[in-house]
Amino acid sequence: MLFSYVATFIAGSFLIRLGLMVATLENTGFSFLSILRIFGQGLVYDFGVAMFLVLFYALYLCFLPQRFVRSWFNILLSYAVLFLMTVIAMFSFFAELTFWQEFESRFNFIAVDYLVYTYEVIHNINESYPLPLLIGGVVLISLLVLFGFMKTGAFKHHFQSATTFKKRVTITGMIFLSCLFYGFFVPDSWAEEGSNRYHNELAKAGIYSIFSAFKNNELNYNHFYKMLDKPEAYRVIRSSLQEGNGRFLAADASIKRNISGTGTGCKPNVIMITVESLSADFMAHFGNKEGLTPVLDSLANTNLLFTNMYSTGTRTVRGMEALSLAIPPTPGSSIVRRPGNDSLTTIGNVFEKAGYHRSFYYGGDGYFDNMNQYFGSNGYDIVDRGRKVMAGDHYLTKRTIITDEQVHFENAWGISDEDLYTAVINGSDRQFEAGKPFYSFVMTTSNHRPFTYPEGEIDIPSGTGRNGALRYTDYAIGRFLREAATRPWFKNTVVIIVADHCASSAGKNEIDISKYHIPCIVLNLPAGVMNLTGKNKQITPLCSQIDLYPTLFNLLGWSYESNLFGKDVLAKSFVPRTFLGTYQKLAYLKNDSLVVLSPQQKVETFLYDPLKNEQLPRKFSGHVVKEAIANYQTAYDLFKNGGLHQ
Repeated sequence: MLFSYVATFIAGSFLIRLGLMVATLENTGFSFLSILRIFGQGLVYDFGVAMFLVLFYALYLCFLPQRFVRSWFNILLSYAVLFLMTVIAMFSFFAELTFWQEFESRFNFIAVDYLVYTYEVIHNINESYPLPLLIGGVVLISLLVLFGFMKTGAFKHHFQSATTFKKRVTITGMIFLSCLFYGFFVPDSWAEEGSNRYHNELAKAGIYSIFSAFKNNELNYNHFYKMLDKPEAYRVIRSSLQEGNGRFLAADASIKRNISGTGTGCKPNVIMITVESLSADFMAHFGNKEGLTPVLDSLANTNLLFTNMYSTGTRTVRGMEALSLAIPPTPGSSIVRRPGNDSLTTIGNVFEKAGYHRSFYYGGDGYFDNMNQYFGSNGYDIVDRGRKVMAGDHYLTKRTIITDEQVHFENAWGISDEDLYTAVINGSDRQFEAGKPFYSFVMTTSNHRPFTYPEGEIDIPSGTGRNGALRYTDYAIGRFLREAATRPWFKNTVVIIVADHCASSAGKNEIDISKYHIPCIVLNLPAGVMNLTGKNKQITPLCSQIDLYPTLFNLLGWSYESNLFGKDVLAKSFVPRTFLGTYQKLAYLKNDSLVVLSPQQKVETFLYDPLKNEQLPRKFSGHVVKEAIANYQTAYDLFKNGGLHQ
């Protein structure tokens, strides 16, 4: 019976892999050797998963006395166990298909997070798919498989077998040794040796990948990545961060420096709207022809626009990390989700020293991804939906719950953007009355699956897809700005609209640079500031999310203490460069030179053609490779050893 299950599981995995490959034909080519590799490696992984699935039942059968083989207890238990194992397999197949639809990837670090945050995920699935039908389908298929086993005589043979104890020990021992071999010697990264990301992902197996991702939740840069001698790494990073108006405050392993502003400086309120999954190519300004963002496009034409900014990652917490710490992505989980992330030298810390009140607004529940704990322990007051309070939360700042009476629409991920912006306006009114300037970090949720929003606000029905969510997101921003313009504090308030990350990061390359391009618009700058940026009000050099606030502080004429990796894009000394990463791969793009760092101390170098979005392998070494290593190595070192703390 075990052999029948293993054969059925491998056959099902083959069909899933074949289906995913067919669905990917438009995105990448397949050669005979690549297909051979995909299905060859896939078979190895599938066999390993099958061994893990049957291990415990094999151990049970090994020690089951022969006289109990025909007992009702064993018969019922065997049916139940095989049905459960089949349901697990069928559910994993379904989950792989839906995960691939969203991320064009096998299970990875994101899937591990989704297992932790079950409320949002289950409700998201329920609102995005006909869940009762899908569950019913999984159960029905599992019953049909069970019926097939009965018809082929697998159960009859099992219940009538008289396998000797020696043979049972041998079979179980082989399964156990196979599991040990896979656990110690067959890493998920074995499938990542190819240069085509789609080929690599197709070769993997979903269940195998998710356990691998769980195991590698955080990666130690010093153990897995190429390094420089520590003194050299800091010499390189300090040299790259040196600016004419900057003075380092300490020697050696530190990047703390004083930045001297011009003039007396001004202190407007600052509201940053971080828009969920807002890719640059959704906007007409960047070539979109569908008219999805008329408000944003109008704002881009009349305000300060970063035309060549890139996100540092593909998750909201990675965008939050970049926008709150101005630091390159470090391997593994975002700093937002790691222990020891309190009392850091955040952007909020710079505002605090300038006398600002700081708030974090979130349309969902801030326990998700550790947001409340991170922002709260770094001095931000919290405003969120508040359906859950985590026992481990221990920040001392104020938390305000958005009540049911204040919510007109919400889905699994949070309240509508309109309701969130109402909370922002109400909070801004209170802070204005208190007489202190305020800085607000606002995180939206409406442009996220299941793409539902209040009916009647736009001409696209709710829940019909991404386009409708984009139109609603754009509409809500316009409504917020109109309402805010009626408030006395608005004339002295800078509003920033920036994406946390793009809607999709999947492409032919592991890090597809075009899928990190995001818009960033700065509105309502004080009079005279815009003259610094030229007639077209655009900032065109290649830059990163981490450069937003150093550039803004320069525009406002601020003098401040910086522990930031970000730089002023408008400075004459600025050299175009950006940082991009997945949870394992770290990329550094300087002009057209691309360096990709991977575990096992792997360094790959490419020439990047932005017009064709092509990464052409080129062998080069020298300073650009050292800069890549130094940025990521020192960022990791500073966080792990306390160098980012106040």
